[in-house]
Formats: sequence, C-alpha cells, structure tokens
Amino acid sequence: MRCQRAAVLLAALLAASLVSTRVVVSAQGSTNRSSPWLTLTGNAPLVVARGGVSGVFPDSSSLAYGAVTAISVPDVVFWCDVQLTKDWVGICAPHVNLDNSTDIANVYKNRSNSYVVNGAALQGWFSIDFTMRELGNVKLIRGVLSRTNRYDENSLAITTVQDLIVNYTLPGLWLNAQHDAFFTQHNLNMRSFVLSVMQTTLVDYISSPEVNFLKSIASRVTSKTKLIFRFMGQGDLEPSTNHTYGSFLKNLTSVKAFASGILVPKSYIWPVDSGNYLRPYTTLVSDAHKAGLLVFAGDFANDVPFSYNYSYDPVAETLSYVDNGAFSVDGVLTDFPITPSEAIGCFAHVGKNSTAQANFLVISYNGASGDYPGCTDVAYTNAISDGADIIDCNVQMSMDGTPFCLSTINLIDTSLAAQLSFSNLTTKIPEIQSDRGIFSFSLLWSDIQTLPPSISNPYSYYQLFRNPKNKNAGKFLSLSDFLSLAWNSSVSGVLINIENAVYLAQNQGLDITDAVLNTLNKSSYSNQTLKKVMIKSTNSSVLTKIKGTSNYELVYEVDENIRDAMNSTIQDIKSFAHSVVVTKESIYPQSASFLIGMTNIVTRLQEFNLSVYAQVLENEFVSQAYDYYADATVQLNSFVMGAGVDGIITDFPKTAAAYKRNKCLGLGKNTPNYMSPVPPGGLVSLITATPMLPPAEAPDPILTDADVSEPPLPPVSARPPTPSPPSASSPPPVKSKNGQTRAAAHLLVSSVVGFLATLLLH
Repeated sequence: MRCQRAAVLLAALLAASLVSTRVVVSAQGSTNRSSPWLTLTGNAPLVVARGGVSGVFPDSSSLAYGAVTAISVPDVVFWCDVQLTKDWVGICAPHVNLDNSTDIANVYKNRSNSYVVNGAALQGWFSIDFTMRELGNVKLIRGVLSRTNRYDENSLAITTVQDLIVNYTLPGLWLNAQHDAFFTQHNLNMRSFVLSVMQTTLVDYISSPEVNFLKSIASRVTSKTKLIFRFMGQGDLEPSTNHTYGSFLKNLTSVKAFASGILVPKSYIWPVDSGNYLRPYTTLVSDAHKAGLLVFAGDFANDVPFSYNYSYDPVAETLSYVDNGAFSVDGVLTDFPITPSEAIGCFAHVGKNSTAQANFLVISYNGASGDYPGCTDVAYTNAISDGADIIDCNVQMSMDGTPFCLSTINLIDTSLAAQLSFSNLTTKIPEIQSDRGIFSFSLLWSDIQTLPPSISNPYSYYQLFRNPKNKNAGKFLSLSDFLSLAWNSSVSGVLINIENAVYLAQNQGLDITDAVLNTLNKSSYSNQTLKKVMIKSTNSSVLTKIKGTSNYELVYEVDENIRDAMNSTIQDIKSFAHSVVVTKESIYPQSASFLIGMTNIVTRLQEFNLSVYAQVLENEFVSQAYDYYADATVQLNSFVMGAGVDGIITDFPKTAAAYKRNKCLGLGKNTPNYMSPVPPGGLVSLITATPMLPPAEAPDPILTDADVSEPPLPPVSARPPTPSPPSASSPPPVKSKNGQTRAAAHLLVSSVVGFLATLLLH
C-alpha cells in the first residue's frame, strides 16, 4: 500500500504542472520506407527506465517508478532487475547484494553472508537469505553516494514484480535476470519465476547475461516477448560458455539463435580514450542489424562524467547514439528517462540551420567558456559557430590604457600569469577582492598578449573538468579586435560588461567607460542598426553616464539573489536601463539544491517593459537543482518556457542554441510531458521525513531604491607612478548592494561527494 500511495502522490504532483497530452514519436514501423530512423525496425528508439527514475529517487522505489510516465515518451519501458527471495518472491533491486540499495545492514546487522557470484567472493546481505515478510522491514535508500539522500527516510518499501505490474500502467515491461546461475545454485529457479509472470502479464523484454538462461526459455516465449543477450565487460567471462563477452562480437549470428537483440555498455559503440575523449564509433550496431539483432545501449546516467566531446550535455550524448547519420541504436537504458525522451522526441533530425522555435537571446558567458579558456579568440569563434546570438566581452584595462576582454580583473583566475615572470606583481586590493591577485592594470597590453590563457574549472572539487585538451588554447583579444570579430560573424550583437569603474578612475587613473565608448565610436558599430550593442554593469552610475550618448541597450545586472523589487526601484532602473540581468536563483530559489518555488521577478520587470536575462546557466549537473534531472536542457526549458525570460547567459551556448531549435517548442497544449517546465517545489514536496527536509533559509531580499541609486562616477585621478601595496589593516571586502559580501563560489549540492568515489553500484 505504501508503494501504491507514493506512486499516486508523485503522479498527482507532477501532473499538476505537466501537460497531459502526449506526442507519439515512434515511426510507423519497418514497412514505412520513409522513416528517418536507422533502427532495425524503422521505429523510434525505445527509452528504457532502469529502476524507474533512479537518478533522483532510490532505485526501483515507488517514487522512482511513479515518476517515469510523467517525464518520458508514451512508450517508455519499465526496467526491473529481478532478484529472488528465500520464499521465491521476485523483487526489483539493482544488485544481488541488497546492502547496495537498502538499509538492510542496519535492520539485520548479524545476517550478512558471503557467496561466490560469477566466480568472485562477495560479502553482503542477499535476497536468498530472507523471506519477503522479513524484507518488509527493510527500506530503500540511494545506491549511488553522489545522489541525494533526502528520500532515504521516506520508508520506501522494496518493490516486488507483482507490485510493479499491479500498481502502475506499464507501456512496456523489461525483466532483467542477471544472476540465474547464482540462484540455481541455491535452489531458486529464475526460469520458473519469469515464466509464471508471463502467464498473466505481457513481458515485452527479458534480458540476461547468461546464455543458458536465455536458451532455456526461448521455446516458451511468444513473438511479443523479445529475449535480449546482455553483454558485460568485454574481458568478462560468460558463465555458461566460459567465453568472454567480447568474443561474441566476432560471431553475432550465433546470438541470433537464442536472442532477438543485444544490450551492450555504451562504450562498445562509442569507445573513449584514456583522456575521456571519443574514439571513432565501432561497427557493432551495423553488424548486429545485419545479423537481424536489435541493439540496446546501456550505462546512461546524467550525473557521472562522460566524454568531454559532449560538453556535459546528456542530450548531445544520446543523440550521438540515435541520430548520427550512420546508425541508430534501438533503445537506451538510462537512469534519467527524461533525457532520451527529449533527444528522441524533440531534438533528433533537427539540423543546425533549422528555424528557431523560441524567441529568446542566447548570450555567451565569456564566449564558449565551458569548452575553452574564457574571453579568448577560440572561445568567441566557437561561441559563434555554436549559434550564440550575442557574444560578450568583460572589459578590463591594461596599464597602458588598452581595453581588452578578460572574464575577471585578476589574471591569476584566467591565465598562467602567476606561473610566469609576473608572480612578483601579486598584491592585495581589498576594494576589488579579498584574495591576492595579479591585476590587469599592473601589466602592459603587450605583456598580457604573451600570457597563456587558462580554462575555468568551477567544479574541480567534484573532479569535473572542462576540456583538458584545450585548457590553455587561444589568445586574449583587445576590445577592438573583439568587435571586429563579432562584426564579421553571424551573431546579431555584442554585450560589453563594465565593472570597477570607480576604483580604476580613483586609484589607477583609467577611465574604463570612456575607453569602451571611444573604441565603439571608432568601430563599425557607431551609428548603425545592423548589430545590437548591449552594455552591462552592476553600477547604475556607469549606465547613467552612457545613457543618451547612443542607441545602445543598457543592461543593469543585479548581482545578488533577490525575490522581488519595489515599484519605485524598478522605475529607477528603467530611468537608466532597458533590461535587467538576474541570477537564476532569483527566479527559482533553491534550498539544498531543491527548487522551493518560483518568484514573480521576471513578470514584475517585464510589466515595466524591461527585458530580463537569467545568468549563469551551466551544463555541469552539480550546478543544477535536482529538479532538472541533471540535464541542462531541462534547466533551459524551465527558464524559457516556465519563467519566460527574454534571454539566457551561458558558458555553453551550443546547448542553448540547440534547445532553441528543438521541435517541441511552441506546441501549446500538445507539448509533451518531457518538454514541459518542471514544477518548482515538486521534488522537495515528496520528502516526507522532517529531518531530511532541506533546512529553512532566510528569504532573499527585496531590491530597494538604496540598492540601485549611486552617485555619479568620480573624475579620473592622475595615475600614481607606483601602486602602493595595501597595509595589514586594509578595510574589509566590498559589500554587494544588499549588504552581502561578493563571492564567486556557487551554491552546490551539499550531499555530493568528490567524484573519485562516485561509482554506480549496480
């Protein structure tokens, strides 16, 4: 009953904000010669939900299974790893050792055992030692340590195969019999159990890594049930034949004798090298299709590192298996079924030059800085080729007054300056930041041009790095060169960011605002309407100085999280700006990486005819709320279709540009579930245990007049001959407008551990 109630609750909560109408994406079948799918049958690839939505909820739990249909394609297949209890009950559990996914070690502390499984000794708690009644005292918990533990105290019962059949509407059912030989050794018959299920229920797919098991039931299944031979590691031994799984690749026609298809780890198809970059794809899919075998690819999970070629975009990874122009697998096995649902239903067969389906700006963040060192020529040229509408330049000033593009004023953050001969220029300037740095105005532009850039790795703590092969690629550009590059490209405009104007004027004798305006006046951007020019700042005084001098779009950046703004404050902003940049948490506030609601800040600003841009959207899953299912596309969709922003600022413009073209936008009531905005607060509402709820946090402040109003920029002082180092009694770090200290750190998943320990325990 707990299983059924939880499933009903989850379905109701998700359905509240998801469109009920579903779009069928499957092709008509192999008889349809016009099908775009390169699958064996001509049908769209299947989405197989491994243990339900097991990437968020405990594997094979009522919550995991209950979420599947709400976020997946209509023909999604439910996967159950079948284990047998002492009294012959079939349960769904990802591993033969129940300790990996339940709290059984705490409930039955003295009942661990050691068995030989596939030739290796394994210590733990096994289903064969317990009756189902005993397992009723056991609850499901997360099996992967990097995933949230917030549902571990939900008292989620172990799901039996019968529970799965009775309590859920199953578009498709897949039973995986992983250890038939092990159960046979202990007088439990997996064959008999599976056949008994088939007497009352259609089982669409039955898989096993054991040849003898598949052969034993081959004569007892109808054509409606497909037998799938599951490949393990290429060097692992198949227990029935004592041959390696890799050896079966040499004679796939022999597999056809006892199976309709194969399930292989995704690396069998797209192998990666030691640096985690893709190698050329193998011929496995085409070879299997020639042998008449279906091909399913497994091991898809959004929250583990995959090849750098995909730029942390799991939709891009899926598309490489289903829509690459050469082949398509017949299905994917995934912990996050929303991702292949999007890829298959919305992104497949959409060309790079397809018409945009949504009207919002894709604005780069230091160029394509998710893949290359920010603010370099390669970051900008790739942002352009990726499809960014606007490329950006964070302007800094060199000692000799040259404005150039650099993501921060501190060269240590963006280059190898500290490792070269400039390390003696390290100093501390509390007006800018609390840490020591080598600042742009301490070097001549000619010196800065010699610096090797350095890629940003904001999530290195989690062992997530950005494109190591190109970590020092490219060169920095002057503002003039940046403008020329953008002018001769496909982008519709540029965004220029001006910061630290007061400090530079008073302490370094540099007028950054005039330097930007003078460079623009000397460029092709002066007195033209072909390219948009946006000038952004967190300082109203900068925008006030520029207002009236040109037809540039002035953008005010609110650099702290807010929940609202006073009417008078918005009117004040409107007096010097045309648009506003807000943090993503200002739109969707979070607590412990769960969305806890949605503010009305976007609509409030838009009511005053101010465009609203959200920043910074990143692809790395640790930067995202759990509600986005570790999928950058889900996050984008929530801001564009859910919040209605006018643009997004992202260091992965390729992902945003691809999202803009997907064919599931603009469908209104026909929008499929998997492309409907996530319900903010939906996941946190499913946490039933009070101790596991995210801690209550003080609400973000309301933006007031005092936060926005600033005195005019000061006159430029004469540049001191030698900057004086700050004393030990330097003032504290500068406060942001709402009184909070400026910080570059991101609020990340508190329960995520370093990814050296991140292993999928199934």
